[in-house]
Amino acid sequence: MSRIGKKAIALPATVEAAVQTDHVAVKGPKGSLDVVIHPHAHVAWDESARELTVTVDKPDDVTDRALWGLMRQLLNNAIIGVQKPFEKSLEFNGVGFRVALEGKKLKMEVGFSHSVLFDLPEGIQAAVEKQIVTLSGIDKQLVGETAARIRRVRPPEPYKGKGIKYTTETIRRKAGKTATKA
Repeated sequence: MSRIGKKAIALPATVEAAVQTDHVAVKGPKGSLDVVIHPHAHVAWDESARELTVTVDKPDDVTDRALWGLMRQLLNNAIIGVQKPFEKSLEFNGVGFRVALEGKKLKMEVGFSHSVLFDLPEGIQAAVEKQIVTLSGIDKQLVGETAARIRRVRPPEPYKGKGIKYTTETIRRKAGKTATKA
């Protein structure tokens, strides 16, 4: 049995869910999301308790057990996201490293001979404050993927710590070369 998968998902009063055979539409005050359901998983809606339960075809099968917990958590993330958007923050470290928001594009100067323009996907909002960019959106996967793609432009290096990093991330610094004594 999947410990996460067998937990019921309680819906708050501000969130509505419409269950179909292949997807669940979740609608809340911040927007709406569709969660595609795997053919081996099934979602049931209990009107009296206002909760969703996820089941699978073969609960003793290893892949179905993993799928069970995944489907439940994807639904839970959608319900949380339509109430309060998810956020990720990135920090730009380095001399001359700058970031600015130009419409729906991030203009990053990160030590290359040219500026890097990054198009923000639909559903992602960005706020720039000095060297910190905060991304927010109702889709947890999209927010995380966008943050990872921005970080990939110039990942932090371990010697000086220059680059783009998450604000919660700590960079393990390495010692540089030392001169040998003759």
